[in-house]
Amino acid sequence: MKKITLLFFLAIVCSCNKKIVELPEISHSDITDIQDVSAAYLFYDETQPDSIELNRKNLISTTNWLVNIDKRLILRQVIPHIQFLQDKKANGAHKNEHAKNYFTCHDTSRNNLGFVEFTEIIYHSEEPINFISKTSDIPTKYQIILNFSSKEDIEILHFVNLEKRKTNLVGFKNYLKNISNSLNKDIELLVGFKETSSFQDYISIKSKLLKLDLENVTISKNEFIY
Repeated sequence: MKKITLLFFLAIVCSCNKKIVELPEISHSDITDIQDVSAAYLFYDETQPDSIELNRKNLISTTNWLVNIDKRLILRQVIPHIQFLQDKKANGAHKNEHAKNYFTCHDTSRNNLGFVEFTEIIYHSEEPINFISKTSDIPTKYQIILNFSSKEDIEILHFVNLEKRKTNLVGFKNYLKNISNSLNKDIELLVGFKETSSFQDYISIKSKLLKLDLENVTISKNEFIY
């Protein structure tokens, strides 16, 4: 299909229809170059009823999708549009099983574009504890729920014993290392976000969770926005 170089794509983000998307910033991305792409944009627009405008005119279903979302938007505004795009990709007449979906970010370590994949993420409009309570399957992993109010305000909930504690991202990483070493079982993290959280905070948290890099710890593809 088509290949967009990073510099050319930067120009598109800044000048598409004379509108600006302020991309969320992350400190580092492992994904920096994607080929065969098409793009969608979620603009922050105070003239719109919900301060948001979606431009998806140039999306090609068989390509990798780069979704450019203004960091000033909040999750309550953004998630319905993301779900719409996911459904459009999944139900398109022409499919490419290898095509993926990515959020576009500004990688500050390189002062260039970076990407966060969300191809298999399933969004739920409820708290993770409610979701787990409704499932009858016995979990194969030790489940820990993380509810984020912000990067500095994380509620940790162990589903097994409903133990709660408060921490931040740095404290949680150290805590998780200790508990993963003491458990003889794989750990699954289920992550929840307040619907009033900014897209910037959401991406920042996601990028940091992806860097946990602990052998027996996985992050659930189910995400909870409430």
